[in-house]
Amino acid sequence: MAITYELIKTCKQTGARLGKVHTPHGSFDTPMFMPVGTLATVKTMSPEELIQMDAQIILSNTYHLWLRPGEDIVKEAGGLHRFMNWDRPILTDSGGFQVFSLSKIRDITEEGVHFRHHLSGEKLFFSPEKAMQVQNDLGPDIMMVLDECPPYPATYDYMEQSINRTTRWAERCLQAHKRKEDQALFGIIQGGEYEDLRKQSAKDLISLDFPGYAIGGLSVGEPKEIMNEMLEVTTPLMPSNKPRYLMGVGSPDSLIDGAIRGIDMFDCVLPTRIARNGTCMTSSGRLVVRNAKYARDFSPIDQNCECYTCQNYTRAYIRHLINTNEILGFRLTTYHNLYFLLKLMKQVRTAISEDRLGDFKEVFFEQYGFNEHKPKNF
Repeated sequence: MAITYELIKTCKQTGARLGKVHTPHGSFDTPMFMPVGTLATVKTMSPEELIQMDAQIILSNTYHLWLRPGEDIVKEAGGLHRFMNWDRPILTDSGGFQVFSLSKIRDITEEGVHFRHHLSGEKLFFSPEKAMQVQNDLGPDIMMVLDECPPYPATYDYMEQSINRTTRWAERCLQAHKRKEDQALFGIIQGGEYEDLRKQSAKDLISLDFPGYAIGGLSVGEPKEIMNEMLEVTTPLMPSNKPRYLMGVGSPDSLIDGAIRGIDMFDCVLPTRIARNGTCMTSSGRLVVRNAKYARDFSPIDQNCECYTCQNYTRAYIRHLINTNEILGFRLTTYHNLYFLLKLMKQVRTAISEDRLGDFKEVFFEQYGFNEHKPKNF
């Protein structure tokens, strides 16, 4: 088997899981946040910097790498790990989310999706078989089935048809997957905000016996309460001896709430994307460093942070860099945000090991400002 999941401890206070996932390129601790390296790079970061901040696994994007440079070039280089000089685990998503979100002209059929290239307008076709072939050539440790990604909100009837198609596509992915011995294929549970459809999707996919399972179709615009409700419905149905992955979630509150509900893996572009807009996550809320009030502020982004950025640079300097579009500014804010989330997950794992994740959440939410229903910006 390509991967195995080791459950180390369950938090007595919350039920959160402390574990480890073992892959052909080493192990990673869970719960874990995965930085997103869409085009085989986490924007502005080198692999060495990611290792410094203890990123144990990263995510790359099948759709984008299929289009540029092409999976054939990555395969010729020896796979993604060699292509990008990263010897730790890699997960690739199937490209489904991008096909459904980036292309405005698309036609979903049983065979797959006909759509137009989001940059050139060229007509393209993506199917479960193509998603498997591309990911087999890219060579990640964990790969995802091609699923249909319905919009939010969607009608019950539409969602019911969608989850049934996702299951049929998942079966085709399993058949087409050529490297089961060294690449683990995860199924993706869908169902939107409909409890019975989430349960049906989970049941159907679990019967196919994937090495791990993801929850998709959340964090797409629905209220946080609905996301948490759907997690509470879905995670108890997922096998306890396999990894559980919540796709597209990266805000600190959602990472903690997800862990409490039994999730092991998370990914999101949020920390890197907001960093390039000059927004930093700190121990006391979000800080928008490009704001004028920081022009003469010679303190670090976060007094409580040990990252390279906070140990060496001031808010005033970083504000200057961001506002003049200097690349170093984007690098420093990105480094800080990724360090912050990876450290947060380490704190979550420690809290689980000490049976106090509920207490940790209470203190963290109070400091960050989540108890007022939205994070503080300052």
